[in-house]
Amino acid sequence: MEKGFKLQFKAQNNGELLREAISRQGISKKGLTAIKYNGGKIFVNGEERTVRYILTQGDTITLIFPPEEFGEGLIVEHGKLNIIYEDDALLILEKPPFINTIPSREHPTGSIANFLCGYFEEKDIHSTVHIVTRLDRDTSGLVCIAKHSHIHHLMGLQQKNGLINKQYEAIVHGHLLQGEQSIIAPIGRKETSIIEREVRSDGQFSHTDVKVLKIGYAKNGEPVSHVRLKLHTGRTHQIRVHMAYIGHPLVGDELYGGSRELFERQALHCVLLEMEHPLTKVKLRFTSKILEPMKKIMNNDEMFE
Repeated sequence: MEKGFKLQFKAQNNGELLREAISRQGISKKGLTAIKYNGGKIFVNGEERTVRYILTQGDTITLIFPPEEFGEGLIVEHGKLNIIYEDDALLILEKPPFINTIPSREHPTGSIANFLCGYFEEKDIHSTVHIVTRLDRDTSGLVCIAKHSHIHHLMGLQQKNGLINKQYEAIVHGHLLQGEQSIIAPIGRKETSIIEREVRSDGQFSHTDVKVLKIGYAKNGEPVSHVRLKLHTGRTHQIRVHMAYIGHPLVGDELYGGSRELFERQALHCVLLEMEHPLTKVKLRFTSKILEPMKKIMNNDEMFE
């Protein structure tokens, strides 16, 4: 049982049912069911108890979740992971371009998820892969991983309530006339494609803030802009769709009208993740600089310093 994820906390009130104290920790019904019926344990002051046990203030409650297994079809691989932060609950890494976050039909191996399986196996971490913030294959930058389904559930609540701050930097075609603007336009799947999205009236509410950092010219004289983007919602391809919608597609993003003459992929990098730690409630902030090849799209590299 020691191999399962462990959560420990103190009872805050006299006479409270153990079930109620567990609920206040954000444990989902699915999570509690797994503890009760799939091999987990519930202890109060070291003694195994049921959820009907009546607590005394200060009691130590320990929940042991059953060990997780890797998802079906998820191939264990050992590869390089650029981990910048890790504790018992979370893992933050920098994803390079040209690698999937999770496997796909076209790329069943070589993804961040595949490598995380190998890493968890090496470190004897009995968890499957829980991606909190996912990046497209060609997008680089920060990715947040939850190391247990309960942590994933808590981080999902933060996302739903807009408490995870995700910011990106991109190089886009053209010169934006407004220094700052908000793009609020619904996004849905394009009827003629299983991959492409578009702004459409029946789409999901989508909100992106755009701030111009610098404007300039690519080495062939083409006007381009360096922008900072903040996501208030997390729709598939949101940044790419919204920037194309206002007439400034990402450099290198052929799917949405960008050109690859300047860059071999969409010039997009996740530079900032801010969140509350799901257990300690401490504010966490992680940053990542855009990669050198993105800087070199424009003549004046110093504008990115």
